[in-house]
Amino acid sequence: MERRRINLALQGGGAHGAFTWGVLDRLLEEEWLDIAAITGTSAGALNGAALHAGLAAAQGRNGRRAARENLRHIWSEVGQVSDSRVVRWLHSMFPVPRSFERLTELFSPVAWLDNMTRLFSPYDYGPFYSNPLRAILRTMPYPEFGAHCETRIFVNATNVRTGQARVFMDREVTVDAVLASACLPTIYRAIKINDPVTGQLEEYWDGGYSGNPSLWPLYHPDLPRDIVVVNINPMRREDVPHSPGEIADRVNEISFNSALLSELRAINFVKRLHDEKRLEGKVMKNVLLHMIMDDTLMNDLSARSKMLPNPGMLERMFNAGRGSADRFIEQHADDLNQRDSVDMSALFPRRVSLG
Repeated sequence: MERRRINLALQGGGAHGAFTWGVLDRLLEEEWLDIAAITGTSAGALNGAALHAGLAAAQGRNGRRAARENLRHIWSEVGQVSDSRVVRWLHSMFPVPRSFERLTELFSPVAWLDNMTRLFSPYDYGPFYSNPLRAILRTMPYPEFGAHCETRIFVNATNVRTGQARVFMDREVTVDAVLASACLPTIYRAIKINDPVTGQLEEYWDGGYSGNPSLWPLYHPDLPRDIVVVNINPMRREDVPHSPGEIADRVNEISFNSALLSELRAINFVKRLHDEKRLEGKVMKNVLLHMIMDDTLMNDLSARSKMLPNPGMLERMFNAGRGSADRFIEQHADDLNQRDSVDMSALFPRRVSLG
């Protein structure tokens, strides 16, 4: 197979991020596929940073194997910070129907946690507060965050004070930057990081509020045109939610997809300008867009299941991710560096003429 270079854009979504783990695990098996850059948010930032650290630490020494080890470590450890043995056992019985999954959620400490976060903030815990993700990241087999690597890395977080996105780039991607990107404010205290532009110590929340993930860093002229988005938030749900839980789930999904959809709409607009020859002689990248997703699976899950990182759920997500990546390679490997594999006209039907 001819070598192809791509950029990866990794969405956030809690325990569903194990789907991306499976996708990356499968893509790393393809020696012909070079990853030029990674942008990630929240769980996507964890996956991206683990991937990048492995590639950086083991350059010339089987970086792909090192990256896979890092990813497995993260999700194995996340699975240990899980809920009750009963729920683990129930979720290990595959397949899990949506109605049965919702029943198990009622008995999970996650349901209790959801209620508690409405009454208490992480700042109320005093000396008992801890962020378990910090130890998980620091104990990776190859914890070389921010190390020099041919693959570029971008991590998105949200500035609490301004509400704007901050994209940490390359050497700026420290453990704190990744924790900031994955900082759900109802569970974790904001992460404090110095901003070299303002000179202030700023506090950051989850990057999903401002970019899930941010695509614009991948428009750099030195990077390939191809952006492969790994989606873990369903783009569509045909059924209108009615129950309070279903409504909350859909609001969560729409909120965390809105920034990505805005960027995709901008890409689509630029592509139309290119098609109409309006950008001749102008420097504006004509991105080739691809997506790896399993909307059928994600539609069968609730947004609250993102808070259920039990081994059964994580294994299901991992296997689904590997399967989706396998289908993508089989169906679209030849599209890479040549053409889009996403039908942008179906994603954004043209209703208003540009001219």
